[in-house]
Amino acid sequence: MLHQNLFVFDIETVPDTDVAPNLTGETSPDVQVRREAIEQYHLGVTDGRNSFPRQPFHKVVAISFLEAEIERDGGSEGYILRDLRSGGEAGYDEAKLLQGFFTYLDRMKPRLVSYNGRSFDLPVLKYRAMVHGISSPWLHKSGDKWNSYGYRYATDWHCDLLEVLSDYGASARVKLNEVCAAFGFAGKFGIDGSNVADLIDQGRVDDVRHYCETDVLNTYLVYLRWQLHSGTLNQTGYNASVAELITFIDAEKEARPYLGEFMDAWGEASNNKFLIE
Repeated sequence: MLHQNLFVFDIETVPDTDVAPNLTGETSPDVQVRREAIEQYHLGVTDGRNSFPRQPFHKVVAISFLEAEIERDGGSEGYILRDLRSGGEAGYDEAKLLQGFFTYLDRMKPRLVSYNGRSFDLPVLKYRAMVHGISSPWLHKSGDKWNSYGYRYATDWHCDLLEVLSDYGASARVKLNEVCAAFGFAGKFGIDGSNVADLIDQGRVDDVRHYCETDVLNTYLVYLRWQLHSGTLNQTGYNASVAELITFIDAEKEARPYLGEFMDAWGEASNNKFLIE
């Protein structure tokens, strides 16, 4: 199967406090008390090493993505940017966000691109879909044994950049922000994942969605650089994709100021050298 579209995605989550009574026995109505109970539970099961909730215990609050059309010329590819946005609307509940995500991708059946998506984002999406009774046969039944969304090394189906760049764990699993620092991309600015729960508590869902979109932009830029290195993109194709992204941001930044802030951070990190010479 030749995928016609690229789908670069990222999610943002908060601990699912509704699960606290079943998981920990904590029945307090206070959200913060329940979050702390979930953290203590995870500290307990990891012998104090990690309080971060495991995948089933995250509630999805934003799904952001970039779409691009894949053009092929022999063994080379090019990408035509189509959209950058967040799924649904800020007022959507988790079930509606997830239903929209899985229904949309069922129609597209794109190549997925993520950063740690195979270990975190996609498992969270699958667990949470099961919480709400949402089916996704396309994700599990497309392709074959060696070419499918579930096969770890089928990067034409799902390219998890964290896995690819670390040679599947042979070298250090470097954070996205660290890779961006090395490559001269914007990385995280203003907000990071540790702020998401507080922003949601304050009703600032749009800020979370915008932050998630900038992470998608970083992921896309890293993917372009990887495709250039691997020979799937040539230098002309890489520069064309980057130039198109800059044009997109320039056209959108008045209505979406966070994209202008992303561009400023990218320019500062790269000394305004956006293209490969």
